[in-house]
Amino acid sequence: MFLFYLIQPIKVKSIIYIPKGSLNYTIKKLQKSAVPILSIDKYILKFMGIPQSGWVDLGNTKNLTKFDFLKRLTTAKSAVKKIVLIPGETDYFIYKKIAQTMRFKNFNCSIPEGFLYPETYYLPYNFKKEEVCNYLYNVSLQKHKKISNQFFKNWDFNRYYKFLIIASIIQKETANKKEMKLVSSVIYNRLLKGMKLQMDGTLNYGKFSHQKVTPNRIKNDNTKFNTYKFKGLPLKPVCIVSKEAIVAAILPAKTDYLYFVRVVGNKHKFSKTYKEHLKNF
Repeated sequence: MFLFYLIQPIKVKSIIYIPKGSLNYTIKKLQKSAVPILSIDKYILKFMGIPQSGWVDLGNTKNLTKFDFLKRLTTAKSAVKKIVLIPGETDYFIYKKIAQTMRFKNFNCSIPEGFLYPETYYLPYNFKKEEVCNYLYNVSLQKHKKISNQFFKNWDFNRYYKFLIIASIIQKETANKKEMKLVSSVIYNRLLKGMKLQMDGTLNYGKFSHQKVTPNRIKNDNTKFNTYKFKGLPLKPVCIVSKEAIVAAILPAKTDYLYFVRVVGNKHKFSKTYKEHLKNF
């Protein structure tokens, strides 16, 4: 009877998700996902080995027996593709990268600009475009909610999104985490005085992420991202941002600085007056 049980054919998808945890926990979760596994199978698995965790590829599951299935649970290879999202990058290039990695002809998500959270993602290679978007959004949402809960009592997307806009400018202007709150203070001080931000980083949006901002570009760009022409903040973040940049946007340093200029590497000099600012060049 035992041998008869092991040679019974079963139907299962070639790619499944195996949760990490105890054998009992794993089996219960697989059962809820309609995977054909029984509690008795844990005793067989104890002799075969520990099941892999995460998204796994079982290979060709046609004519698969229970024995084959249980064996493959312990030997299956990872069925994911690695996507690393780096702070400072724009959605334009992120979606291009995902399209190339996942082999999509075209790829785009209706996720608010700059809302994606910089993280290392492992995407099942059988995911469809909609599934990738949903996964990226849900992970990002949980990350942002966690940060928001550290400072605010409730989740208010509109309020939080304004901080993301400021954080994105900070992210573009400096990679030096120690200076982020200082850059943030300059942004708030200039806004308070009704000054234009006049920051190159706001023009590194979308497909212009890696392009040097030139006088000609400043002259011809008529979007709200051009803070040399328009007062206030851009309507959207100019890139995805790190937690440090978000914290800096929420808790800027208390300074009188109105200007800053890069001097060496990632270091900047900050000043209170334009006269002092010119001396720092």
